[in-house]
Amino acid sequence: MAPSEEYAVVRRRVGFLDRGDFGVLELTGRDRASFLHALLSNEVKALGPGQGCAATLLDIHGKVQVVLFVWVADDRIFVVTPPAMAAKTAEALDHYLFSEKVAIEDVSREKALFVLAGPQARETSDRLMGAHPPESPWSHLVARLGETPVRLVSGGGETGEAEVWIMCALTDAAKVRDALAGADVPAIGPEAFESLRIEAGTPLFGHDVDESVLLSEIPFENLLSHTKGCYPGQEVVVRIRDRGHVNRMLRGLVLDGDQVPPQGAEVVVDDATIGKVTSAVRSFGLARPIALAFVRRQHAEPGTRVTVRFGGTTVAATVSALPFAR
Repeated sequence: MAPSEEYAVVRRRVGFLDRGDFGVLELTGRDRASFLHALLSNEVKALGPGQGCAATLLDIHGKVQVVLFVWVADDRIFVVTPPAMAAKTAEALDHYLFSEKVAIEDVSREKALFVLAGPQARETSDRLMGAHPPESPWSHLVARLGETPVRLVSGGGETGEAEVWIMCALTDAAKVRDALAGADVPAIGPEAFESLRIEAGTPLFGHDVDESVLLSEIPFENLLSHTKGCYPGQEVVVRIRDRGHVNRMLRGLVLDGDQVPPQGAEVVVDDATIGKVTSAVRSFGLARPIALAFVRRQHAEPGTRVTVRFGGTTVAATVSALPFAR
């Protein structure tokens, strides 16, 4: 199936993404919720079993060390990390561990993760597993695919469509793949996913967001609680909210012409560099190149005309709000 067809499948029906490269940590021990709550940017302590959230671990300067998904179960908390970040995240959490009763275990090599994405994601979950998770993002429940135990989790909309994550034992991954193939749910490759993700305005950790980025510079409302207690970096977040602003923001760019700029391409106004591209793709939905880019606040208003400079060429572009209008 061509990437354009995979894209259309997610927009119209349902496909699946293999998320086997994501990491999974398991936190056990009586202090696990209060420990995580004290470190992450979002509310954890008030979450009951079957609830979850997206959150960040910040440094004391308010910069994003990692973006995480937190799933609270009866006797443990699962922390899902971006690719290649499980060991580093476990180490960072362990650094804060003093007398709390918490054990942190990296179970990435024991778990497989898939995501059903598309308008029929929940219906497909019901058809295959007789259940779907509550609609609230990162809510979850335990179900079975035939004899295979699975955890079903509502996604956060990284594709711009309904999403149901499936977590199972790595030894059961082939059974899940076979069941999805048997139910006519095709695998979605990286090119189609990039178009879905960028159209939805979803920053990718390690690509659009890294340790140089302030939380307040990216779309952060689903990553942050304004009412929880202290956590590393909170002072900076509150100071920006109450007294100031950030100097740059993550925005969309809709490019004229057909050229897709590389990561790092300069965004220019009147020959002055005012930002840089972090991700770009030829959008299947908009039938033209689009990008995510950090741009200076003064030029971040949707509709602003800018120029993107790369490889000795310049391309005109228009700043867009996120997600992109399709």
